[in-house]
Amino acid sequence: MYETFYSLSGKPFQLSPDARFFFNSAGHNRAMAYLRYGLRQGEGFIVITGGIGTGKTMLVSNLFNELSDDSVVAAQLVSTQIDEDEVLRLISASFGLAHENLSKAALLRNLEAFFRARRAEGRRVLLVVDEAQNLPQRSIEELRMLSNYQQDGQALLQSFLLGQLELKQTLQGQGMEQVRQRIIAGYHLRPLDRQEAQSYVEHRLALVGWQNDPMISESAFDAIFSATGGVPRRVNNLCDRLLLFGSLEELHELSDSHVQTVVEEMTQEVGHSESVVDDVAAPQRPGHQSSDVHSGDLEARVAYLEREVHQLRGALNKNRRMLKQTIMMQMDMDDTDEAV
Repeated sequence: MYETFYSLSGKPFQLSPDARFFFNSAGHNRAMAYLRYGLRQGEGFIVITGGIGTGKTMLVSNLFNELSDDSVVAAQLVSTQIDEDEVLRLISASFGLAHENLSKAALLRNLEAFFRARRAEGRRVLLVVDEAQNLPQRSIEELRMLSNYQQDGQALLQSFLLGQLELKQTLQGQGMEQVRQRIIAGYHLRPLDRQEAQSYVEHRLALVGWQNDPMISESAFDAIFSATGGVPRRVNNLCDRLLLFGSLEELHELSDSHVQTVVEEMTQEVGHSESVVDDVAAPQRPGHQSSDVHSGDLEARVAYLEREVHQLRGALNKNRRMLKQTIMMQMDMDDTDEAV
């Protein structure tokens, strides 16, 4: 919707990972270096951990985009709480093998035959497990057992594990020593710093033809970083809403006050309570008085009334934008009907 208003060729802040938008921050560059190193080694485990929304799945998307030749047969498995038998079934399905109603022994035979057939073709097999923190220890142990398949001294399967910090805790647990010995490299992905967050936003905008419209002030970038902590997914959420807000308000310059307005709206919405960090103060609810107000402090009373006015004004503006958005959507539908 805002793409037309700002003459953009697409949505710059979509949540689904798209390798075209990969941003090579210092942390993401380091993580990709480890993944490429692992590919060259052709054996063992590479472990990448990071907080929610830091870009682990984007790493996978970018890695698969780089696998342009046919020398590597790669599959991605997004894990859930699955036991060791089910993990073999899901791995088989990821590589397009039969898996339904098969015994564990049959699953293992089929996987080994698949690995050896690819080896005979001069190809290597790579399994990337995303959200690997959900794997129980016994399922990770099954992955280790699969890594035991070798031919001519070369492993037939290589695994990359990407997950949240809990994955590191699982791997450090009792009974994981043999798995730890197979890990050839590991890296913890951290959020973007202030300058990287700005470069990240500008990078994604530039890829859809941004010509500095809207102009985003330095103070706005400060507010974006403060509200998101530099977590890419949170940055995407906030900036997407910020551009929508700007288009509805017909703004061509965005400041920190605009960012704060959007943050406050998102904080009040169901499903967005975790889209911004806790240190961004949300306005108090109408009718909610702080202890300072009850104490009779005049300044606190004035501040309370100002918050109430600000809250009501924000609600009014939000309703106005929603009405405008509804009208624009209806106009688009009418144009479509006429075209048909």
